[in-house]
Amino acid sequence: MSLADEFPEITKRNEPLAPYTHLRIGGPAEFLVQPRDVDELRRVLTACQTQKVPVRMLGGGNNLLVRDDPVPGAVVQLTAAAFTMIEWDGKRITAGGGGPLFDLIAFAVRQGLTGLETLVGLRGTVGGSVRCNVGDRYGEIGQGVRAVTVLTETGKVQVRTQEELNFSEHQSDIDEPVILNVVFELEKAPAAAILKRMRKAWILRKAAEPLSFQAAVRLFRNPPAQTASTLIDRAGMTKARVNNAELSERNSNYVVAHPGTTASDIIQLADRVRTRVRERTGVDLERELHVW
Repeated sequence: MSLADEFPEITKRNEPLAPYTHLRIGGPAEFLVQPRDVDELRRVLTACQTQKVPVRMLGGGNNLLVRDDPVPGAVVQLTAAAFTMIEWDGKRITAGGGGPLFDLIAFAVRQGLTGLETLVGLRGTVGGSVRCNVGDRYGEIGQGVRAVTVLTETGKVQVRTQEELNFSEHQSDIDEPVILNVVFELEKAPAAAILKRMRKAWILRKAAEPLSFQAAVRLFRNPPAQTASTLIDRAGMTKARVNNAELSERNSNYVVAHPGTTASDIIQLADRVRTRVRERTGVDLERELHVW
């Protein structure tokens, strides 16, 4: 019995993944599964394990490139209310891992809580953002995390407290397949001060990114004490292009997917840039973009 037969109400066969990603690129998933609650999610993962069906978790699709070929196995997306809830108790906010980061930031600002507003403009889900510890010199999301509830590969729900979590630049040690929810502890602040920081962060972030109407993603992590964009420019790869995939003129560490771009175009461009940077600067860039 296939997943579509066992979970017909929440499973789509051969579902194109392009509409679910920021780049709008990619082939179809053999099964796209959208569980409605934790128990159903657990049963889906158990069935996949029993049937030896590979599983991939799809968040907001913002830092993801799906190859042009079909994606075998199950792609699981957590968009139901059980995974996108937001609750508030004093200085603490509990947010579902599948909810958009922007919704969490807006909620915190409305409650007069500071600590997340400098993340405005970053795309992604709450769970994905915490797993990758998104942020910059103005602040990282991990600073406000007090607990993370995860679902393990064996289907067990566990709570990892602040003392059990480790965050570093653009990464964490959370390796469980699913983040169910995250507890944040923030501080009270005047609304005017929060909004001022939020506007400043928005302006600075957008000035360093491709234009808002362009489908674009970051390619590489910044090496210690350096920036990938500077290294790419030094290597003479400014505005490098493969077919319809082109490095952004505003920031060389972003690839812009012009209409007609394929996943193969982006992969070829990233490989070409990485090779040239290594040859010209001696630095081996680490890819930040996830490729399926």
